[in-house]
Amino acid sequence: MSAEPLDRPIEDLVPELRAGRLSPVALVEAAFERIRLCDGRLQSFVHVSQSALDDARAAAREIGEGRWKGPLHGIPIAVKDNYLTCDMPTRAGTSVPDITFPQEDSNAVARLRAAGAILIGKTRLHEFAWGTVTPPTRNPWNLDRVPGGSSGGSGAAVMAGLASAALGSDTGGSIRIPASLCGTVGLKPTFGRIGRSGIVPHSWSLDHAGPLTRTVGDAALLLGALAGPDPGDPACPDRPVPDYTAALGQSLKGLRIGVCRNHFFGRNQTDVESAVETAIGDLAAAGATIRDFEIPNLEYGLGAIFAIELSSSTAYHDVSLRAGLAPGFAPDVRTLIEIGRLVTGPDYLKAEQFRRVLIDDFRTAFEEIDAIVTPATPLTAWAHDATTVEIAGGPESVLAASWRLTYPFNLTGMPAISVPCGFDREGMPIGLQIAAKAFDEAMVLRVAHAYEQSHDWRTRRPQL
Repeated sequence: MSAEPLDRPIEDLVPELRAGRLSPVALVEAAFERIRLCDGRLQSFVHVSQSALDDARAAAREIGEGRWKGPLHGIPIAVKDNYLTCDMPTRAGTSVPDITFPQEDSNAVARLRAAGAILIGKTRLHEFAWGTVTPPTRNPWNLDRVPGGSSGGSGAAVMAGLASAALGSDTGGSIRIPASLCGTVGLKPTFGRIGRSGIVPHSWSLDHAGPLTRTVGDAALLLGALAGPDPGDPACPDRPVPDYTAALGQSLKGLRIGVCRNHFFGRNQTDVESAVETAIGDLAAAGATIRDFEIPNLEYGLGAIFAIELSSSTAYHDVSLRAGLAPGFAPDVRTLIEIGRLVTGPDYLKAEQFRRVLIDDFRTAFEEIDAIVTPATPLTAWAHDATTVEIAGGPESVLAASWRLTYPFNLTGMPAISVPCGFDREGMPIGLQIAAKAFDEAMVLRVAHAYEQSHDWRTRRPQL
């Protein structure tokens, strides 16, 4: 059957599903058919659900009987393979057989099921959510390029129309990087806005959960279902969840958009810098006031996040290291986990102290601005076998480059989104990053939606 509905955003499918003009069964069958046809080349899924069609039939009955659960009812959604699921195995990207995980639902998965979503499978990630490559997954726009990581399977699956949306996790950029490189929307909410119990940890104080979607409106719908208290996550506050869709369609007139000229600009590929500067001009034309500012302390951020991420990840994997399982890890992951043993207690403490300074720096900046706009990544998707790229006239490690512009918002815990803002001269997507102060996802969505609606980037699809 035709998979055409999977090329449409969730927000467009909702009225047809609710009215019975479109069946959840048809959507799931279309997803499975497209996975069959395309995923041999993309390699975005590691497991396809055996119960999704039964779940879709149950959803169709519920909708037909008037038991409507909300806008995700009957929608096929994929889940990154570090989210525990009761009906599918979890591997967190590792092939080490002695490492196993419980077969139970994470908080986020349970919330999706409660909202009526149909979980169609588990997507690939870079092992244990390290890295920005996600081997062997390929980018739908060019199969010789990477999809980004660590949520690369989710980014590729959404862009290729294998699922209407997918869950990812973000420790230093792992939702926004694949969103930028694959041309989807990727939302990292405020630290703790979505509960993380049942997600295999990477770095406890940096990990965020969030969605990758076709549009900003879809991201608002998923955030509304996923946000809320999580008794299993002490960092998840019990605070009200607003109607995030209410922020959509609001004017930008009177908003103050901040452009942080140090760190985020000047060391990007030419096409990326040009596209983002054009986007900033578009926001100004829509009525926003553009204000340049600087956060000088950002130059020390990389050392701080590495100290925190390395040491906390090594602490999580300590049992595996002591059991001699590390030789089974991918070489890049094994190296990073073992390096974490070299971070001292004073190193970690200084990194946490710097984090406090950086949070205060941004809090001061937000006294004069409402949102921040930057490139999401300084480069577009690179060749799958590349280790360095040329940026601003010099070589740079793809690992260092790819998360350079996203990790500041993990250190500060602020919400940030990547939305498509064009393509480079080789036809690869470019991402625009928008951030706001803590728990102001509504502002992020408002600005992102206003920009998205003034362009047709969201309608473009790769030819697979």
